Amino acid sequence: MKSIRFRVLIAALAVLLGTAIAKSQTAAADAPPPPPMHGHGHEFGMGGHMMEFFADYLNLSDAQQTQMKAIMQKEHASLKPLMQQMRQSDQQLHQYEEGAFDEAKVRTIAAQQAQTHVELTVAQTRIHNELFQVLTPDQQAKMKEFEANREARMQKHMQQAPPAPPEEQ
Repeated sequence: MKSIRFRVLIAALAVLLGTAIAKSQTAAADAPPPPPMHGHGHEFGMGGHMMEFFADYLNLSDAQQTQMKAIMQKEHASLKPLMQQMRQSDQQLHQYEEGAFDEAKVRTIAAQQAQTHVELTVAQTRIHNELFQVLTPDQQAKMKEFEANREARMQKHMQQAPPAPPEEQ
């Protein structure tokens, strides 16, 4: 259960991370957004509404918001090439979905993508930890409560999902 809460906390902080990066972008605001990535839509493309939500919800001070933005700006340089690598490998895999299938090449790309995913996970977890440390103990407790409530809603939703149809043999 503790692991699930930690994962949910990481997910919420990932959203916070993504919004802070998006909010910290100034000159790049006019550039077209990168193509969507399967399962990675929250890292770079989200607006500032989530940052504003957490700033209000957790009652972040201006100093805390400034610290978080500084963390995001500092870490953006390490995340950007990893996100680009993920995007490139997604594009490479896509050619094998619609063209001739080459299992050996797909396995090579998938292995590279897995390593990139490991690096992304490490970087994001480090960033989330840095952001979490900016919070006061009361804010940390409130964030943990928020995540516990979110996890409970997700569990309830999963229990209400219709059962999978039986497989035919």
